[in-house]
Amino acid sequence: MKRGFTLLEIMLAVSVLALVGTMVYGGFSQTALNKARVEEDVDHSRIIHMALERMVRELSMAFVSTHVNPSLDLRVVDTAFIGHDNGKDDRIDFTSFSHRRLYRDARESDQNEISYFVTEHPEEPGVQVLARREQNRIDDDPRRGGKSQILIENIEEFNLEYFDPLLTDWVQTWDTEDVLAQPNRLPTQVRIRLAVKDPRRRGQTQTFGTRVMIPLTYALNHANYNP
Repeated sequence: MKRGFTLLEIMLAVSVLALVGTMVYGGFSQTALNKARVEEDVDHSRIIHMALERMVRELSMAFVSTHVNPSLDLRVVDTAFIGHDNGKDDRIDFTSFSHRRLYRDARESDQNEISYFVTEHPEEPGVQVLARREQNRIDDDPRRGGKSQILIENIEEFNLEYFDPLLTDWVQTWDTEDVLAQPNRLPTQVRIRLAVKDPRRRGQTQTFGTRVMIPLTYALNHANYNP
C-alpha cells in the first residue's frame, strides 16, 4: 500500500514555496527599484552636463562690436556682454555667434542675443529654475526679447565669475557698456558654478562647475582692417 502526503506536509510545502517565491520577487523588485534610481540619477546628471556644455559653447562665441550708431534714437543694434552679481542667482546677457539656422531661407545669421538667469518655475511656485533666453536677431537691447526656456530645475545657486586679464584676477561683474567698467572688451575666461537640489536626498545639493575660454576678448572694429 502506497502512502501519500499528509495535509500538514502539503501545507508545509506550499508555505516553503510561497516563502521562496516572495524572496525571489523581493530580490527582483529591489533590483528593478535600484535600476530605476540609477537611471534617474544618470538622466538628472546628463541634463545638467548638457546645459553646461551649451553654456560653454555659446559663451565661447561671445563678441561685442564697436560699430554702433552714436545716436541712441537711431541705434537698432547693440552688442554687449553684461554679467550681474545677484548673490546666488547671477545673470548674464551677451551677444554671440552661436545661432543655428533651422530653415534654409530664414532671414537670420549666426548672431544672436543670449541670457542665462535664475527665475521661478512658471507652473510650480517656489521652484527655482535656470532659464535660457535667445533672440535670433540682435536689437538695441541685449537684455530683452526672444523666447525663454527652462534648462535645469531646482536650482540652488548659479554663480559666475569673470577673469580680467588687466587685473589678473577674477571679478564678480562685467559690463561692456559701462565706460567705468570694461568697455569694449570681454573676459578671457568665465567660471560657472551650479548647485542643484539632490532629487533623492532631501536637504542636500549637488555642485557642478566648468570654465569657458573666450577667444574674442576685444570689440570687433573693421575700420582698422587693411587688406
